[in-house]
Amino acid sequence: MSIEVKQAVTDTSNTTKELYSSVAQLAWRKFKAHRLARIGATVLAALYLIAIFSDFIAPYPVAYRHKGFRDTPPTKIHIKSEITGEYRRPFIYAYTRTKDPVSLRPLYNENKEKEYTIRFFCAGPETKFWGIFRMQTRLFCVDENVPIFLFGTESVSRDVFSRSMVGSRISLFIGLGGVAISFVLGGIIGGISGYIGGLLDEGIQRTIDLLMGIPTLPIWIGLSAAVPDNWSVGKTYFAITIVLSVVGWTGLAREVRGKLLALREMDFVTAARVSGSSTYQIIVGHLLPNFSSHLIVSITLAIPAMILGETALSFIGLGMKDPGVSWGVLLQECLGFTPLIYAPWKLIPSIFVVITVLMFNFLGDGLRDATDPYSL
Repeated sequence: MSIEVKQAVTDTSNTTKELYSSVAQLAWRKFKAHRLARIGATVLAALYLIAIFSDFIAPYPVAYRHKGFRDTPPTKIHIKSEITGEYRRPFIYAYTRTKDPVSLRPLYNENKEKEYTIRFFCAGPETKFWGIFRMQTRLFCVDENVPIFLFGTESVSRDVFSRSMVGSRISLFIGLGGVAISFVLGGIIGGISGYIGGLLDEGIQRTIDLLMGIPTLPIWIGLSAAVPDNWSVGKTYFAITIVLSVVGWTGLAREVRGKLLALREMDFVTAARVSGSSTYQIIVGHLLPNFSSHLIVSITLAIPAMILGETALSFIGLGMKDPGVSWGVLLQECLGFTPLIYAPWKLIPSIFVVITVLMFNFLGDGLRDATDPYSL
């Protein structure tokens, strides 16, 4: 008799595993069929790889200044020689600097008397990979150490391309850090509120109402202004992550509470309670996994808000500051109308912000459609 019971339990377990496997396969199939979601996942993977290996991709250290190249326009890459008229491997011409006789602004023109070939995997100025390992090897450089500025330079002669690549680290990973903290706070507080209920639930919900009633940007500005200016880049990064997470958990807590209110009276929860499981075990081990797919989608859609928040704070000077580099810090060069007229390439970092936010939205839409139980 016991053998038959064990066999029945084993068969039930296998059936359950097959069911979950089938649901996962259906969700994956739907996700792959969502073209925009696939594009979003691919582009985001490329952006995060660039952020990880930015020290290798960037031709110069972020603080490296090129004397005599202030507000230089992007370098043009050529494949057809003006001297011989033949096609050859990519090369550039060196810039010659003059001054506008009226505005006295620097003007840069290509000197086409000599061509400088672009090389790959060559030595450049020494830097530290993630601030740990010394390295000189770069993805590309130019013969005779002629400077190359793919995105031009800014007002103190630093390469915008190099700073954009390295700045992607803070802008991309601060979103992950902020959402991770919001996920923990929202999951725990919302779980306790929805499962226990009563006066505790009432107090938590009124606190959430108060936080959600206060405009987010003033809270961020007020807390960011309290961060000391003499803090290191690492401390400032951690502080800004905390600032962005202060009110970011409230929406997730509401969603978790609503789901738990619907699930806490289910039979499997009653069985777990009768078997002696603690409140923590029931919430974390039984309730949260039942709507984890919904939480993943919410997290995916919350990351762009964190990225935009950091960009906004850094842009107005209350987020990351020099020597820290992020896309928001780079956009400080665009304050005022004059820089946009004479140096529009300084807006290039904003393109990365727009693309990142758009790709996260594409990915979130695809995950939401793929994990919707009523559409599988």
